[in-house]
Amino acid sequence: MKKPRRKTTLRILITEDHASTRLGIMQILREEFPLLRFGEAADEAGTLALLEEQAWDLLVLDITLPGRSGVEVLREVKQRRPELPVLVYSAHREEEFALHMLRAGAAGYLTKERAPEELGRAVQQILENGSYFSEDLRRRLVQTAGAGGSALPHENLSAREFQVLRLIVAGKSGKAAAADLGLSQKTISTHRARILKKLQVGSTSEMIQYALRERLI
Repeated sequence: MKKPRRKTTLRILITEDHASTRLGIMQILREEFPLLRFGEAADEAGTLALLEEQAWDLLVLDITLPGRSGVEVLREVKQRRPELPVLVYSAHREEEFALHMLRAGAAGYLTKERAPEELGRAVQQILENGSYFSEDLRRRLVQTAGAGGSALPHENLSAREFQVLRLIVAGKSGKAAAADLGLSQKTISTHRARILKKLQVGSTSEMIQYALRERLI
């Protein structure tokens, strides 16, 4: 995996109740990213305290925590810091919790079993494109897409926004979509935010389900 070139330090907050697991996450990411600063929390209280103290680029959040569940912590985090991307890092298989966590606002879901080879890529995709989906999870999103529909909110998309939507649903990263359309990654991110608002959805997973339901691809 090619290391991203960053001029500033990447700030990652890790919420996991086992110190040895937090250490493993840090070791994996240090191999992929040259400039890193970590924060560590073992529970919800520690996480929220660190969120108040400083800004973070990413939260890596375990599902199984003492006290409140990971999904409850995720919802609280998104209420306080809606712009903060959250990568859920879990011992549970994707089919058990992934869709639930994505709908609660997670930017991605990664099983601990796949972490050694996927963690760095998952973090990079979230930082570049706002989301991370394994191939298995993307197929599951396709399979679970509903058959209903709304009053065609996609008709409010501009031609460019519709192009960006199709590329995102096809699995293109922000960088790849920008290259395809001859735009900057910042412009792609702006279009993505407008698409979410116009489609009245809150996440990339919901955007994908909408596009499949309305047969836009």
